[in-house]
Amino acid sequence: MRVALIQTRTPATHAAALAHVLPLVRDAAAQGARFILTPEGTNILQKDRGTLLPQLTLLADDPVVNGLREAARDLSVWIDVGSALVKREDGKAANRQVLIRPDGTIAATYDKLHMFDVDLPTGETARESETYEPGDRAVVADVDSVRFGLTICYDLRFAALYRALALAGAEVFTIPAAFTRPTGEAHWEVLMRARAIETGAYVLAAAQGGFHEDRRGTWGRSLVVGPWGEVVAKLDHDEPGVLLAELDPAAPAKARAAIPALANARAFTGP
Repeated sequence: MRVALIQTRTPATHAAALAHVLPLVRDAAAQGARFILTPEGTNILQKDRGTLLPQLTLLADDPVVNGLREAARDLSVWIDVGSALVKREDGKAANRQVLIRPDGTIAATYDKLHMFDVDLPTGETARESETYEPGDRAVVADVDSVRFGLTICYDLRFAALYRALALAGAEVFTIPAAFTRPTGEAHWEVLMRARAIETGAYVLAAAQGGFHEDRRGTWGRSLVVGPWGEVVAKLDHDEPGVLLAELDPAAPAKARAAIPALANARAFTGP
């Protein structure tokens, strides 16, 4: 399976975000990608809650998601909107991944489980829980007979989630992100490789990159990691672009046979 990861620097309005991401998606499809993953916050990035929340819509009304549904149908490809920031039916906000079939219908959605609430040594702070309602379920979905486990950004740091997805049959993990620059420089690649090694699965990490209109800085460096922990492909920068990779459907089973950590784990008590 040929996959493409889209690296963006998403603007602060829906219209600008769609104009930004669509040409990259079309470029990926023109290069033969069957599955295209975009980053966290593909539809809008704005960290000021007072400016962001009035712009959010229900998923069914989101112009970027709907534009990408049309693109999936026109191009006959799978498009995974790494996340769209949307309004829930109860009026709260969700950070939601949206997997779109080649006919433009929605195959699965996943609301980010883990909220990034932190005070960094640099003085930077984040309080995702003040804006978004966390999800409460893990999600797997089949893409052309390959099982994908859907996760978003900060989920990366919770290994138990990836083990549960792998035990549910996931052979590929999506980890779209908008990683901060300090944490990205320190932890981005090593954590992606660790999740792949622990589970014998592919990791697809499409990222936001650079300095955005809301003055946040994101790390970029989108990458694909193989089930043995090897970096299959990566972008060595934070500029918008397309990253292509070929996934070998036999590789996860081969890695899991060589290191059967999923099968060998034992229950324990204590400490």
